[in-house]
Amino acid sequence: MFDVAALGELVEPKTAKSFDISLSTVGEVKEFVNDMSKIEGNVFLCVGKYVIDAKSIMGIFSSELSTPLRLVIENWEEKYAAVIERYLHQ
Repeated sequence: MFDVAALGELVEPKTAKSFDISLSTVGEVKEFVNDMSKIEGNVFLCVGKYVIDAKSIMGIFSSELSTPLRLVIENWEEKYAAVIERYLHQ
């Protein structure tokens, strides 16, 4: 028999947060992917109508980087602010 009360302890609610970012150089993209790999869970880049895995260097290079990108971190934690700070669109 499955205990429904125990389910609440196993599944934590997800709190997604999104930011406008920009990536302008090849080196910056490489550093960005490295930084995103430090974040637990799913991290996405929204470019127009496309959604790309922000941990995939090939996915990012296959997209249009000349426009602002929307970064979505599915399981946001405040400690990630320092990781993304340098990429925020100004």
